[in-house]
Amino acid sequence: MPYNVDAIFQIAGIGIIVAMLHTVLKQMGKEDYAHWTSLMGFVVVLFMVVVLLQDLFRTIKSVFLFN
Repeated sequence: MPYNVDAIFQIAGIGIIVAMLHTVLKQMGKEDYAHWTSLMGFVVVLFMVVVLLQDLFRTIKSVFLFN
């Protein structure tokens, strides 16, 4: 099973973009939008991690059940 390095770079990229948007929106005085942006970025990354964990558990299940 090769490591999925692309997913790590995608998560890091989303984190950088969300951090920049949060900073810009906070400097503009729109703190509510800044918090919503951070929350949406967190949700997107959380779904990405859940999909990766689902794939991991499916692989583990196939190894131990010999499917």
